[in-house]
Amino acid sequence: MGKWGRFHFLFSPFAFLFSPQSKDPMPGTLNRWVYDLRHAARALRRTPGFTVLAVGMLGLAIGVNAGMFSVVNTIVLRPLPYANPDRLVFLAGTAPGTDLPPEFGLGDEFYLQFKERSHLIEDLANYNSFTSTMRTAERVERIRMSWPSNSLYSTLGAGPILGRLPNPDDGDRVVVISYVLWDTWFGKDPSVIGKSFEISGMSRQVIGIMGPDFRFPSDNTLLWIASEVRPGDIRVGQWGNNVVARMAPGATMPAVLNELDGLARQLPERFGSPSGYAPVIERYHTVIRPLAEQMLDGAGRSLWVLFGAVAIVLVIACANVANLFLVRTEGRQRDLAVRRALGAGRGQLIRFQLAESLLVAGMAGVLAVILAALTFPLFLHAAPAGIPRIGDVGIDAATLLFALVAAMFSGLACGTVPALRGSSPDFRRLREGGRGSTSRRHWARDGLVVAQTALALVLLIGSGLLIRSFQALRHVDPGYTTKDIFTFQIAPSRPTLNDGPTFAQFDQYFMDRLRALPGVQMVGLVDNIP
Repeated sequence: MGKWGRFHFLFSPFAFLFSPQSKDPMPGTLNRWVYDLRHAARALRRTPGFTVLAVGMLGLAIGVNAGMFSVVNTIVLRPLPYANPDRLVFLAGTAPGTDLPPEFGLGDEFYLQFKERSHLIEDLANYNSFTSTMRTAERVERIRMSWPSNSLYSTLGAGPILGRLPNPDDGDRVVVISYVLWDTWFGKDPSVIGKSFEISGMSRQVIGIMGPDFRFPSDNTLLWIASEVRPGDIRVGQWGNNVVARMAPGATMPAVLNELDGLARQLPERFGSPSGYAPVIERYHTVIRPLAEQMLDGAGRSLWVLFGAVAIVLVIACANVANLFLVRTEGRQRDLAVRRALGAGRGQLIRFQLAESLLVAGMAGVLAVILAALTFPLFLHAAPAGIPRIGDVGIDAATLLFALVAAMFSGLACGTVPALRGSSPDFRRLREGGRGSTSRRHWARDGLVVAQTALALVLLIGSGLLIRSFQALRHVDPGYTTKDIFTFQIAPSRPTLNDGPTFAQFDQYFMDRLRALPGVQMVGLVDNIP
C-alpha cells in the first residue's frame, strides 16, 4: 500500500473521479464539471499532506455541527409525538403577594371548573410524578410513576398498543404501563395484560400498554395509575397538580388565559372558601405556556447556544482551509497564468479551483458522518439526565442532509475567494518564472486571519464565562454536605408491613443495623433523594 493508500477510506465514495479520463456521454456544463472534478482529484492526490489537513479540519467541524444539529432537531425542533401538538399547553398558577411560590400547581377544583365550563379548552388533565415501589415475583424496584386523571390520554390524543385505557369505574386499582417497562420487565409478553402486581402500596391490575413514543411527563416515567376526579372528593385549597390542556381549534393563548382567569374567580362561589383561600383567588392569574416548552424545561436555550458555538467553530475551520487554498493558489499562479494565456476564461479557472474545494468538502462530509456516528454514544453517556428524548438522538436522514448542506456550504466558503483570486492571475509570473509575489495579493489572507482571530476571541470569551459560571455553580451551598455520602434504594416486603407503626419499626431496625457497619457514622432515611 502506497503513501496515499492509508487515506483511501476518505476517497472511496469519490473513486470514479480518480479513474483515467474516458469519454463521457454527459454533455454541456455537467460534463465540464465532471472533467474538472477528475482533474481536481488527481491534483489533490499529488498533495496528500494538504488534502488530509484540509479534509481533517473540515471533517471535525462538520461532524460536530452535524451531531449538534441532530440533538437540536430531535429535542427542540421535532414536534411532540401527540395529536396536534401545537394546541397542547401547560397550565399553572401564580398569586403575587401570597405565601404560595411564584408558580404553583393547581387544585382539583380548577381541573373540574376548567374542564366543565371552558369554551376554549377542548380537554385537559391533572397529573403528577413520583417515585414508588413496584414488585413482581422476580423483581422489586423503585421506579418513576405518574398519577394522572383518566382524561390524560384523550387530551394528548394517545392510545395503547395493547389492552385498553382506564374508565371511571376502574378507580385507582388499574395501571397502564410503558413500552419500556413492558420490554425490560416482562419481555414484551402480551399475557401481562390482566395480571396484578403490588404497585405503590397496593395490588393493581395492568390493563394497557402504551407505545414507545408515549413518555409523559418525562422519559423515565414507566407507568400511569388510573384516577378520576369527582366533585365529592375535592379538598379545596390543596395545591400542587400539574395540568395539561388541549386548546380548541382557533383558540389563542391570550384568549384562553383571559377565560381561565375569569373562571378561577368563580371557584369560591362553587366550591366554598376555606381559610386563606379567597385572598389567593383574588390575586390568582393563570400561567400558560406551550407543552413542548414546559417539557424542555429550559434545555432548548442551552442547546441553541451550543449549536451557535459549534457553528462558529465551522466558520473558523472554513477560514483556516480557505487560507490553505489561498496559499495553494499563490503557489500555482504561473500555471494559472499559462492557462489564461492559452485562452481559458475566468469561468473555467473559477470552476477548476472550486472543484478542488468542493471535493475536499465532500470528503470532509463523509468523514463528518463517520465521526458523528462514532461519538454519539460518548455524547449520550455524558449528557445530563432529564433532557427529554435524548435517547432518540442519532444519525437519521435529516442529519445526513444537514451534513451534505454543511459540506456544500463549506466547500463554497473555502473555495470562492481563492477561486476568484486565481481567475485573474498575475502575468508577471510568466516573466519571473513563478517566483515572488506582490503585496496586493495579501489582503484576502490578512482579512481571513483577522476574521479567524475575532471569532476565536468570541469563543474564548464565551468559554471563559461558561467555565466561570460552572465553577460558581459548583460552589453554591445546597444547604447540606455531599462529601462521603452514599445513597441506595430499598423496597421492603409489603405483607409484613401493614401500617405506619410496623413501617417505623422496620425503618428504625434497618438504620440501627447500618450504623453498626464499620466506617458508617450517620444514617438517614428519605422518600425521594434530591
